[in-house]
Amino acid sequence: MTSFLRPDENTLGVIFGRRGKGGPPGVAKALRQASARGATLGTGYLGVGAGVLSAIQALYGLSLFASQWAVYPNAWLAALAWILYVAAFVTALVTMSVLGDRFPVWLFAIYLVALCGAVALDFLAIWPLHNIGAFATASISSGFGLMIVVTLRRGREVLAAVGVLGIAFVVAIAMDSHLSAATFPNQLNTLALAVLPTVIGVFVVRGFRRMVQQELDRVLVQSTVSAPRFAVGMLASEELARLDLAAEDLLESVATGRTKLKLDPKTASVAASLATELRLHLIEGRRETWLYHAVSESEMLGKAVTLSDKGSLAGLLDSTQRDGLLSAVWLLMSDTRKQTAARTLALTLGPVAPTVERLSNNQIRVPIVITTTDVQRNRVDPAIWAAISRVGRYSDSTERSSLRVDIECIVDNPADQ
Repeated sequence: MTSFLRPDENTLGVIFGRRGKGGPPGVAKALRQASARGATLGTGYLGVGAGVLSAIQALYGLSLFASQWAVYPNAWLAALAWILYVAAFVTALVTMSVLGDRFPVWLFAIYLVALCGAVALDFLAIWPLHNIGAFATASISSGFGLMIVVTLRRGREVLAAVGVLGIAFVVAIAMDSHLSAATFPNQLNTLALAVLPTVIGVFVVRGFRRMVQQELDRVLVQSTVSAPRFAVGMLASEELARLDLAAEDLLESVATGRTKLKLDPKTASVAASLATELRLHLIEGRRETWLYHAVSESEMLGKAVTLSDKGSLAGLLDSTQRDGLLSAVWLLMSDTRKQTAARTLALTLGPVAPTVERLSNNQIRVPIVITTTDVQRNRVDPAIWAAISRVGRYSDSTERSSLRVDIECIVDNPADQ
């Protein structure tokens, strides 16, 4: 007897076999799952830049070490520190290239142990000189060596490692170096050179990823502007195709006799599940507008925007009005000059009130109200007003120190379509 698999996820986003784990499918969630491993979304190029910078600093450190060879009490100990660091650095680069921009936990742990060994050997070699800041070379390069993993490991892990390195430098300087007004700037400069580049790299990569995820979210959500008045979500079409294929396989197996009638309980349960899911898709396509999907499937808008559109009036807006409304909402919520967790936005469409004034071409007037929290009138970017003007005539006011925008949107009468 032919066996049929249940769909992994239903049209409401509920995953079978994982009780309590359901939820609406989101574009950002799919992006996070797709980028779960390795350097993605362009961060690989940042990793290449970090590797080049680390290599340049290593060459400078080696030249400095060579110029001070005669000063070291035990130069071969410092040379061993450099050999250990270069071997670990090159091995890490080769391994990341072979594994495809991935750096597993076990390899990261070995790399950290090698860097710790290089730092310890370097400190031992220059300890009799009583001036860590003037003679440290391989230990400083070890701090730069952490930069090559900022795109492959979590920021907190890299920050913890560079924090330990910074503590080691502070302790070594305090215990060994003779601090004075003349030597303190050199010690502080060495500490900053070993720690700050990697710290800055972590925050640069974090900011870059946040920017790219936000832009991708915007681009994918923007695709709803050209959707029909009522439509399924951006991720639902793939699920619908999967359900359709499963239903066709079941019907074909019954028609060819591979599956005998009457259906056994397991096959009947699968058939009932498929029918329910297909019905839900038909219902969704008749009640959810493009704006509902744009808000609910956006990582940023879904958390802070409350949509009220009982009459499904958003589907009456043309492409220009849709683009203006979505752009205005997006810009209001993504303003980087003042972002707080308390910022929210309520978007209300309708109801359509009867008016004495007769509009041309039998059009109707749809009222749209945008109410925000933690957004001041004088902090609104001019691009937001330009986007709102594409929706229709508007008036703004201040309500409880927050912005309220009333828009009069003129749309075609659906009865004439």
